[in-house]
Amino acid sequence: MSELEDKYADIRPYNDNEVNASLARLMSDDAFIDVIAKYNLPRFLSAVPFIARPLVRSQLRKKWGKVTSVEDVQNEVAKYLDKLIKRTTSKVTFSGLDKLDPNQAYLFVSNHRDIVLDPALVNWGLYQHKMKTVRIAIGDNLLQIPYITELMRLNKSFIVKRSAKAPKEMLKALTQLSSYIYDSLMGGHSIWIAQKEGRAKDGFDQTDPALLKMLQLNGRKQKKEFGEYIKELKVVPVSISYQYEPCAVAKAKELYHKQQHGEYVKSVGEDILSIVEGFSTAKGHVHLAFGQPIESQCDSAEELANTIDQQIIDSFYLHPGNYIAGGCKESVINSPDTATFEQRIAQVPEELKPLVLAMYAKPFHRKAQINVKSPESL
Repeated sequence: MSELEDKYADIRPYNDNEVNASLARLMSDDAFIDVIAKYNLPRFLSAVPFIARPLVRSQLRKKWGKVTSVEDVQNEVAKYLDKLIKRTTSKVTFSGLDKLDPNQAYLFVSNHRDIVLDPALVNWGLYQHKMKTVRIAIGDNLLQIPYITELMRLNKSFIVKRSAKAPKEMLKALTQLSSYIYDSLMGGHSIWIAQKEGRAKDGFDQTDPALLKMLQLNGRKQKKEFGEYIKELKVVPVSISYQYEPCAVAKAKELYHKQQHGEYVKSVGEDILSIVEGFSTAKGHVHLAFGQPIESQCDSAEELANTIDQQIIDSFYLHPGNYIAGGCKESVINSPDTATFEQRIAQVPEELKPLVLAMYAKPFHRKAQINVKSPESL
């Protein structure tokens, strides 16, 4: 398909025939090569670009010589993820995947705690269960650096144009996005999308009905009722739970700044630093609970949001820190867990401690509420 015929060319991931050109652009990008050198070479070498760059390029040519397709890229990413999981987690566990049809495309809607790790770990679970990996929705705010754009689109990411501000421009972008998601699913490609724009920095996981209204834009064009159209999408809620919240202090700083000054403006490159921190810091045990496709009649975006939230809250795996921060004194918490969690909290700046503890406590309290309140009140 030529670019003129491809109505999604500006937002879709790369196809197999675009992989080689993308890798060539990465190889010629000094900024990318310098980042690889920084994290893979001794400091005395990485600090000298005229030595480091040829070394890195030579290594990458060897490594990427046989990478010619999107599947090859996914296999390379899987090797990297395997190392990352061994280095930064105690274990990663999954539930619910065995109840999904490996031949069916799903729209996975998950809570959002880490910019890149959330969809990466969803993909890891699918990969481990011999299922196709997902196409990943990412905001264009992450694509300010050319090599990040290349890496994301190589790794099956498609672009959500958050920067569109004028109403007509926004509607056009959202309509294209809605249509792309539908066509991907009908073509047998699963999709991952976060339940709302931005990470849950306060531990409060809640689906934004506006996201679900965006999905329906294409359904409206097809003159389908909301409930009927949503059933076609095979929406599967996913609940991701980290023993140690990624970027907890950075999230708390942002919340604290908003409390003190009313707003928080991210500095250039802050999202990239969050991605690196999420990758590199210890996460303890991570659990991903895959829910069941939503078949019940949800006739509005609000009803569907409540149904997704109920599954995410209900299946959220509580770690010792969630129980401790939530004030639970039951025998489910042992002394070593308490000591480890308290050591982590002790390292948090004093003014941020209440915010970090609230982050961990929120899932515990919402899970307790789910048994006594209707979904509408969550």
